[in-house]
Amino acid sequence: MDEDKDLLNKEKKRHPYEKASILSKTFFCWLLPDFVKGYKRQLTEDDLYGALKTHESKLLGDKLQYAWENQINNKKKASLLAAICKVFYLELVLYGILFLIQEFVVKLSQPLLISKFLRCLESTENNAFQSEMYIYGALIVLFSLINVMCIHIYYFVVMHLGMKIRIAVCSLIYRKALKLERSALEKTTVGQMVNLLSNDVGKFDFAVTYIYNFWVTPIETGVIMYFLYQYVGPTGLVGVCFLILFMFPQMFMGKKISQYRSRIAKCTDERVHLMGEILNGIQVIKMYNWEKSFAKLVVLSRKMEMKQIWAASIIRAIMNTCITVLHRTAIYLCVLTYILTGNIINATYVYTISSFYGILRQILTLYIPRAVSQFAETKTSLNRIQHFLSHQEIALNKNANIELNRKLTEDFKSKDFDEGTVHLENVSVKPQDTAPEYLLKNITFDVIPGQLVAIVGKVGSGKTTLLHTILREFVPVEGSVHVSGSISYASQEPWLFEGTIRQNIIFGENFNIEKYNEVVKACDLEKDFSSFPYKDQSLVGALSGGQRARVNLARALYKNAEVYLLDDPLSSVDARVGKHLFNECICGYLKGKCVVLVTNQLQYLKNVHNIYLIQNGKIQGTGAYDELKQVSLEFSELLMEHKDEEKQANESVVIEREIKSNYNKSGEKQTEEKEQRSSGKISKSVYTNYLRAGGSCCSAILVLTLFFVAQVLASVADYFIILWTNLEQWRCRNGIRGNCTEMRQWNAEGNVTRVNLLNDTISANDQKPLLAHLHLIMTDDVSLIVYTIIVTLFVILSLTRSIYFFKYCLKASTKLHNIMFDKISKAPMIFFNTNPSGRILNRFSKDIGIIDEILPMTISDTLQIALILLSVSVVVGCLYISILIPTAIIVLIFYYIRMVFLATSRDLKRIEAATRSPIYTHLRSSVQGLPTIRAFQAQDVVQREFDNYQDQYTAASFMFLGANRTFGFWLDFHCVVYTALCNRLDILVCLVFYASGIVMYYTLILFLEMFGGDVGFALTEAVGLTGMFQFGIRQWSEMENQMTSVERIDEYIEVASEEDENTRDTLKIGQRKGILNLIMSALDIPVGIHTTTGAGKSSIVAALFRLVNTDGKIVIDNIDVKQLGLSTLRSKISVIPQEPVLFSTTIRKNLDPFDEFSDDVLWNALENVNLKSAIGDLSNGLYTKLTEGGSNLSVGQRQLLCLARAIVRNNKILVLDEATANVDPYTDELIQMTIREKFADCTVLTIAHRLYTIMDSDRVLVMDGGRAVEYDHPYKLLLNKDGIFYGLVSQTGVATTDFLQNKAKQYYDKYNCD
Repeated sequence: MDEDKDLLNKEKKRHPYEKASILSKTFFCWLLPDFVKGYKRQLTEDDLYGALKTHESKLLGDKLQYAWENQINNKKKASLLAAICKVFYLELVLYGILFLIQEFVVKLSQPLLISKFLRCLESTENNAFQSEMYIYGALIVLFSLINVMCIHIYYFVVMHLGMKIRIAVCSLIYRKALKLERSALEKTTVGQMVNLLSNDVGKFDFAVTYIYNFWVTPIETGVIMYFLYQYVGPTGLVGVCFLILFMFPQMFMGKKISQYRSRIAKCTDERVHLMGEILNGIQVIKMYNWEKSFAKLVVLSRKMEMKQIWAASIIRAIMNTCITVLHRTAIYLCVLTYILTGNIINATYVYTISSFYGILRQILTLYIPRAVSQFAETKTSLNRIQHFLSHQEIALNKNANIELNRKLTEDFKSKDFDEGTVHLENVSVKPQDTAPEYLLKNITFDVIPGQLVAIVGKVGSGKTTLLHTILREFVPVEGSVHVSGSISYASQEPWLFEGTIRQNIIFGENFNIEKYNEVVKACDLEKDFSSFPYKDQSLVGALSGGQRARVNLARALYKNAEVYLLDDPLSSVDARVGKHLFNECICGYLKGKCVVLVTNQLQYLKNVHNIYLIQNGKIQGTGAYDELKQVSLEFSELLMEHKDEEKQANESVVIEREIKSNYNKSGEKQTEEKEQRSSGKISKSVYTNYLRAGGSCCSAILVLTLFFVAQVLASVADYFIILWTNLEQWRCRNGIRGNCTEMRQWNAEGNVTRVNLLNDTISANDQKPLLAHLHLIMTDDVSLIVYTIIVTLFVILSLTRSIYFFKYCLKASTKLHNIMFDKISKAPMIFFNTNPSGRILNRFSKDIGIIDEILPMTISDTLQIALILLSVSVVVGCLYISILIPTAIIVLIFYYIRMVFLATSRDLKRIEAATRSPIYTHLRSSVQGLPTIRAFQAQDVVQREFDNYQDQYTAASFMFLGANRTFGFWLDFHCVVYTALCNRLDILVCLVFYASGIVMYYTLILFLEMFGGDVGFALTEAVGLTGMFQFGIRQWSEMENQMTSVERIDEYIEVASEEDENTRDTLKIGQRKGILNLIMSALDIPVGIHTTTGAGKSSIVAALFRLVNTDGKIVIDNIDVKQLGLSTLRSKISVIPQEPVLFSTTIRKNLDPFDEFSDDVLWNALENVNLKSAIGDLSNGLYTKLTEGGSNLSVGQRQLLCLARAIVRNNKILVLDEATANVDPYTDELIQMTIREKFADCTVLTIAHRLYTIMDSDRVLVMDGGRAVEYDHPYKLLLNKDGIFYGLVSQTGVATTDFLQNKAKQYYDKYNCD
């Protein structure tokens, strides 16, 4: 299918991860060369490595599909979660062990070592304590390094695992989409599938990260409680109890988020589905001037979605506040209890519990709530995906012989069918098994090898349903279906996937040049290919309706099959091409094959072996042409507008062009225009636009102020506890506090011991003169009150800050979405022709999802951590001014590392976003072409293509994941390892490392001059900042990466709008070759346009509605249309497009989307198009809901519904672009009579291939190659025997030519047109 795609199938370099050594993987060195490359130049998709073998979509999809099928077959209630665990259980266990080691061995060692270190510091009478300090200091640094290595390896492997789960689930969703039964397709939409692939599966990326916390946290909490009791006594447990109690409301909030996540997903489904339909019908929306009206629908849909997101964001704001304030509140409660129980506060107590509560803060207020929230959201997504996977599947059988049986008779079982036989016996079909109405009733249908059988009938009679029953798209509720041999199928609505013409014709088959040329010639595509610059290697996007129909037919012919099902392939082509297709394709190339032809072109029925007449789902008659004509009134009625044809004596007169070549021998092909993406740094305008979208300048300043003031209060609380502990130590040293020369401490055995805290060698007045003054003010009661006020204010302000911040971000998201849609709706049609729908939907689904829910959290983390780092640096700098020097050094180092990282990660993020779009486009295209794909048994072909697209996305995604982890590791590594310390070797004989190492150095060399509060704060913050430094820098970088989503939306906001004013003098249609000068000088003149397929008829419609930029003049009532506003012009013209566009809402809403007319007006319009009885028979009448694209109506009924919509508008100009191409001649004649009656005082511009529909026109415009070659009354044109129009008419046969000439003369004489 896509074997030529260089991007997907080119040879990839060997992935550096595959050839990396264990040491390289441990220290994340394998991606460093790509950082250098990304820093020197912009990375492109060509720089990507191929997906790793273990990442391949096919491999992972096969594994998960096998496990899921086992669940379905062996379990009463299948579980997708169980299937995922079955596939990935080994990795889940191994990573759980790694997490266990990191949490219980590495992480818990640090607070224990800090506690030992502080005890040695406060007890300095014995030199033995000094040597222990050096040991504990070295161990703190060593375990910091080990912790960095473990934590980054852990996060890399679990996120790697999450990515693999996402790949497998995406593959499973796509495979399921290929198997969906028709009734299931009515219950789901492409928008929902896109949402599953864009947002729901994204939950797996992070779900595994927190999964182990559910069982590790309780154990780890118990261990910490034990150590707290051993080291600081029972008062240290008060805060733990508080945190545990607060877990329950956090878990409740996590559950609520899950509920809101489910509601958000449903709202997003609706919005994305609405967007998909708008993109699908954007041309009709523009021609009907419905942009503003549909914008209201989108805004309303978005408003409903944002209502749920806002509710979820309030909860997230509260949970985010809990992460910030709960551990401080817990420490406050411990200090309060400790003081009230008669103890004197000291540094050992405060900073021992601080270091332990630092861990508890992560596991109880950060990891567990996030785990609950993530698990709840993932569970919601799992349920949604599992619900989708549980939809009814079509009965697929890859064998050539297909047999679907319901109540199979013994006679039928004993029959022996030849290859190429189709047999239906007493078949009845319902849309659903439980539905009361029948689509087909008691159908008996036979076709033998070598036979050409036609199926005819009026609109909505069940012709296409019969073919779909043969194709197994419908399973009969009664009767039996047997098809012997393979099937090829040409659908009524041409289905072409994104790619070249050749790729669409070959469709996974082997390329045989001789066979290919035969098919191209039979389908009359030679002349078309010669006019394309890339011939058959041109993309299908620019093909006309008739060209698309012939490519669709060519695909059916190219496949070797025994049975060919052709669903009305002649309706979209002109008479000459239609005759060629019937003679050369159907009767020539397919001679000797079993061919079933559905057609409304009844002039060809004399040449078929057998005809089946279907009416209301039942066969009303069968037989040869003459037989049916004699015995069937319905058939005679259907033929009323057709006369018997005789074989033409002479060859038709048609202007033919020289055929140069029908295929591109050079192999050069037209490639799809790549998605444009920005380069370099994120522009300042992107940030500015985001801030402006959130509110005024004052709002942005207020947000920043709230963040700043909240952090100031946090820093004040930290500094106050330092002063308090130092003050108590000063009092004890100076004998002011009675009986404090020996302070009670809890030893490792849990017994109370006495530790001497005095150091007579220190002069308080020399070191802390401030303490002497505070001693008189800060009593225990005052200190507690002040501390309580600070903590309370911090809690209140933090909550206020979080809520207001999320409100600001959601306002920005809403505004950006609405502005983007407004700009997109005003974009010219060339924008939609060059940008696949999946590319646009990517912005409205994934990018908007990131801005809605992920970006606010990242910005919040970035701001908070930046302020924390700043405040800690200031506080520690106040304690030891000299430490600011290495702080400045590390900031510079981090800044330059970030520069190198961002240069690479930005490009990778942009590439990742761009490689997502083809996945959505391919999914949408596949669902639209399901009958064709399944008829060709090409599921493996399109599935392989999906896997290729997903592998391309995975390659970018894995590189981005590796870049993130590499960046984080090296930041942390620089935090821990700085340089070997050479000076003061007599005091320090071990390495002292940066961040924690520098603080340890200052602690050890200055310990004789320090208070315990200073040391405790510096040490605990340094250890905590080891991870926070890198996380803050990484979140800062991640924020910029996620701002690429805002950048991508800004790109569409900057899309140029349609030109509303232009003063050029000539008319030149840029999309087609050639020049057409058209002047419509007066109203009340019906004009017919007819010529060969692809000559540019529909381009006139595009020019009339100003959908394309043109040169020249189109004049209506002496007014150049360029002088009219687009809204004014389009609102005054009604149109029925070549491809009927309906929306998945009620029939009433499709006729009158904005409730401007009464039901009576709508019923009258339906009666005028002969649909009143069909709609009236439906259970809900006008309020019957249509499925996506109106697929529960026949194509003919859809066209008639679009015609009724135009009648309702009742404009003075009506454009019919092949409006009745898919209806039978009898219905067509009734509609033409209605048009002549209802639009008698209007200008009617009719574009048609059926010549008899334009013979009553006042003028006929004949086009060839994009040029107007003839223009006059049809009767006058027929007088010119050498003219193109006469040649087209003569193609229909002698009898029909005479009939058409007489009809044209009759109307000419009647209206005396001269």
